[in-house]
Amino acid sequence: MVGVMARKPLSHRILTWDNRETEIFGEPAINNSDTVFSFLDEEGQSSSPESINDEVYVNNRDDEDDENENKENVEDNQFWENQHQLLQSVLCRTTSLESQIRSITKETVKETKQSENGCSCRKMADNGCRNCLMKEVFDRLQNAGFNSAICKSKWKSSPDIPSGEHTFIDVVDNSSLKKGEVRVIIELNFRSEFELAKASEEYNRLVKCLPELFVGKIERLMSVIKILCNAAKKCMKVKKIHVAPWRKQRYMQAKWLKTVERTAANVKLPVSNEEYTSPLPRRPRASMLTMDLLEVLPNLHCTAVEVA
Repeated sequence: MVGVMARKPLSHRILTWDNRETEIFGEPAINNSDTVFSFLDEEGQSSSPESINDEVYVNNRDDEDDENENKENVEDNQFWENQHQLLQSVLCRTTSLESQIRSITKETVKETKQSENGCSCRKMADNGCRNCLMKEVFDRLQNAGFNSAICKSKWKSSPDIPSGEHTFIDVVDNSSLKKGEVRVIIELNFRSEFELAKASEEYNRLVKCLPELFVGKIERLMSVIKILCNAAKKCMKVKKIHVAPWRKQRYMQAKWLKTVERTAANVKLPVSNEEYTSPLPRRPRASMLTMDLLEVLPNLHCTAVEVA
């Protein structure tokens, strides 16, 4: 059998002498290893159908993520814009009864804070204390002819919310036969009731729209609570924080709905630990050793007895 073996031209042969490459006829030497690996590199860099599909898949996933993120941002902006519009529409609506009560309440709060007499409970504070301020508003509304009272709500704990209590002012109006009994809630620190420690900028801007002094009917108050509780839930969800039980809608509603005591006269609010309390003087106790029996019992006569 005659074997045919392909041979390279002499000018392309590589002769090894002493582990070195030499050139023949001045032609450059060819490194077989470089040739083989460069071919493999070119094969690896070639675009196969599988690699093309992978690149397209990754690019599509990136595009989908961007689209989803943009969609979520648009939905978030629409949510907060809707909440602002709803809140403004609820707060702007008012009745003549609410306007009268609001005017008297604002004037009373302003005069009380500017007064130099201080609180009746002798608490040293710049703007007085909340209890004394509530008493001033309550008295002023009563003098104006309104059926006002200081209410104390109290509720028991449940699987959803913990127990608690809250004090506020209300006015009950029965002048309208068509509407029946109308109840107006007065909250002197309304904005602080909805503030969150780790809130987002959107939620804080919504809270700033709330009045510090709220005067409104029960229906209006419930609408405001629903708007703010939904916003708080959205804020906590974005921040991946669990909503506290005392921030839920049922708990916030219980502050002004679970009323168990309505006091219209002789109001006695709970005294805090910071308020000044003067102890009553104690009556001195008399000792039988220092008591003059003749002064206590003037008709008492002593007779001497002879002893045999």
